[in-house]
Amino acid sequence: MGYLNLAAKRPAWQDISARFSDPRDCLVSFLALEAAEILAGAKPANLISIANRERSCGRNLYLLWKQWGQSVIEESGLECYELADRGESLLLLIYHPSSLAELLRRPNVTAILRRAGYPVPAAPEKLLRVLAARFTVESFPHEIGVFLGYPLKDVLGFLGWARIPFTCQGPWRIYGAAAESLRLAELHRECRCRMAGMLSAGGSPVESFRIGRDGRRLPNCSQKTC
Repeated sequence: MGYLNLAAKRPAWQDISARFSDPRDCLVSFLALEAAEILAGAKPANLISIANRERSCGRNLYLLWKQWGQSVIEESGLECYELADRGESLLLLIYHPSSLAELLRRPNVTAILRRAGYPVPAAPEKLLRVLAARFTVESFPHEIGVFLGYPLKDVLGFLGWARIPFTCQGPWRIYGAAAESLRLAELHRECRCRMAGMLSAGGSPVESFRIGRDGRRLPNCSQKTC
């Protein structure tokens, strides 16, 4: 279990938000950090919660999203699905379209989603509509871990669909052999560290929150940065 220091701090947007005086850049810097693993090609999607309240920087990201969110996403090359807007908060799924589509075509993923009641095979947009609908009925549809690219053994263990013992608590609950899950969690943290470093060093939020011409941005997340 040496792949991840479970006490290691994951970079927080509050630590870098003060340097962005422009409100649109403020929003984009938040999204760039929250989507760092996607932009690095280490994850197909991330779940992002935006509270409707003033942050420590004096801005309300919920209101900034309502004003600029759609245009910012269009410029990035990523896509976004609003899973739930409860007024006091907004829940977004930001994803790399081809990476998510590839994941959702895998037979083992399809088998899990079929068991969870999804109409598979189906286009990602149809599956996301089903997922979003479940946020209005259930407190939280835990099969979302499949969409987020978590190890399937951990998703199955959490759902109680496989007799896999709980191993440890990382960024998600890890079941069974922990090494690969911990390695992946550490890779995600390193992607965040690298993105935070780029933004703190004066990197453009707009350029940071953009996939390359080949459809993927690939910063070197194997380099230790924090």
